[in-house]
Amino acid sequence: MSPVVETILFVFGLVALGYLAGLTGYLKVEVGDALTEFAVGVALPLLLFRTMIAADFQGSAPWSLWAAYFSAAAVAWTAGHLVTTRIFGRDSQAGVVGGVATAFSNLLLLGLPFMQGVFGRQGIEILSLIIAVHLPVMIIASIMLFGIFGRGGGSIDPLQVMRSFLRRIVKNPLVVGILIGLAWRMTGLELPTLAARLVDALAGIAGSLALFAMGLGLRKFGISGNVMPALVLSALKLFLMPAVALGAALLLGLPPVAAKVAVAAAALPSGVNSYLIATQFGTGQALASNQMTITTALAVATTAFWLTVAQAVFG
Repeated sequence: MSPVVETILFVFGLVALGYLAGLTGYLKVEVGDALTEFAVGVALPLLLFRTMIAADFQGSAPWSLWAAYFSAAAVAWTAGHLVTTRIFGRDSQAGVVGGVATAFSNLLLLGLPFMQGVFGRQGIEILSLIIAVHLPVMIIASIMLFGIFGRGGGSIDPLQVMRSFLRRIVKNPLVVGILIGLAWRMTGLELPTLAARLVDALAGIAGSLALFAMGLGLRKFGISGNVMPALVLSALKLFLMPAVALGAALLLGLPPVAAKVAVAAAALPSGVNSYLIATQFGTGQALASNQMTITTALAVATTAFWLTVAQAVFG
């Protein structure tokens, strides 16, 4: 078994174990919420903090990296919106949800441990450059589009929603972890031995904890209602988005590792944020939930496919 295939099976195996723990009733779904809160609030920020301190961004071409990834997100979002509205006849607000669900990769709970397992520390460093701007870009795009396609009754106040999201972004522990890590890096100081041991102890469990918590949390969502739109959006997420990222990485001349990380990040399944955005705006919750569950189930095969393709193209 190749190391990449073994890593993929390990990563999604931990997700499956979490899901089975909830499915069998061995652990309550609420435990998944608590584990996710700890992973996102403590372990993953410390992993990013530790990564930023020792990161070597030379050759990772952040502007080209962002252009490659977000051009793929824009194409996927547009396709998801059009499929939802033109093919399945849903309204424009549901179309925004379909678009964001198609373009919003699970870069945190799944992406960080996945990149660490496949590409090592360099993979986390490159993915961190995307994570640093991913949530603000996607949230602001969602708010703008809901403002454009908002309800005639004016029940949504885009400015109020944007202020709420911006407050969350500023307080987001992942963003804080990145910024503090970069600030510490600029001082040129070494972490004290005790502090380094504490950070290493918690950062070391971040990946496994996040994956298990993600699987357990999936029990909350599941699949309900009409699944055909979610199946089509899942196909766009898992095939169109990484294909566009691969083409953009080639055109922009990304370094090999950065190109492979961009493709792998685009190939990841949809994250819970698309469901949270749907809930925030009161439309498309079932669509987002179905699509997130389906993409997560299928991604064990599709990510292996795209990593194989990226390896063949970029070496």
